[in-house]
Amino acid sequence: MIAEFQICIAEVVAGSAAWLGRGLSCVCAQRRESDARPSFDLTPAQEECLQTLQNRIDIAYDNSIPEHQEALRALWNVAFPEEELRGLISEQWKEMGWQGKDPSTDFRGGGFISLENLLFFARNFPKSFQDLLRKQEGDRSLWEYPFAVAGVNITFMLIQMLDLEAVKPRTLVGATFLKFLAENDSAFDLLYCITFKLMDREWLAMHASYMDFNTVMKATRRQLEKELLMEDISRLEELPSYDLLDQ
Repeated sequence: MIAEFQICIAEVVAGSAAWLGRGLSCVCAQRRESDARPSFDLTPAQEECLQTLQNRIDIAYDNSIPEHQEALRALWNVAFPEEELRGLISEQWKEMGWQGKDPSTDFRGGGFISLENLLFFARNFPKSFQDLLRKQEGDRSLWEYPFAVAGVNITFMLIQMLDLEAVKPRTLVGATFLKFLAENDSAFDLLYCITFKLMDREWLAMHASYMDFNTVMKATRRQLEKELLMEDISRLEELPSYDLLDQ
């Protein structure tokens, strides 16, 4: 049984934090605006890649834009190829783990990039995508996390963890990620897929239920940061958690 989550997005300002979902708080460390934080210099290639990714992050989902409508239809078609979608507003969307019949209301925290992330996952790792969508692996809780809403949470968490809205990275994890991004313009989407599978592994290991979601996300973030900072990792495909993905 999938619990119905209510999205409530707080505005992100200096000194505050936001998160998605009833009863969930941001796993990101809060900070005061006056806090001194280091910054890392970027190569011109890294600056260009970061700007391109930031441009993606800045795009809000808009259900009046045909491209956004088609992306949403495409997500349905790869998720449920055997079932015809009756409309962009339909009770069918709840089968994917959206909160209501209109998924556009759930994109407020993640923007259009969170839909792009889900599509990338479905197209590049269809087996893993379907396993998570249909909860086919492990001893599952009666109160499972809603798949699609969890996906939006993961996009939001990665943006915060990697400090991607800053002009320059202010954490070693963020600076390290930009090295991967300069080598692979799909690095953010690939890291999203890795993170989703890692989150589900943590979920199963903790025998979690939906009220434990924030605890699971904190554990996921800690493990992900640890892996990103491992020595001798030159590609995201070399992260230990990459091996969780099945194509």
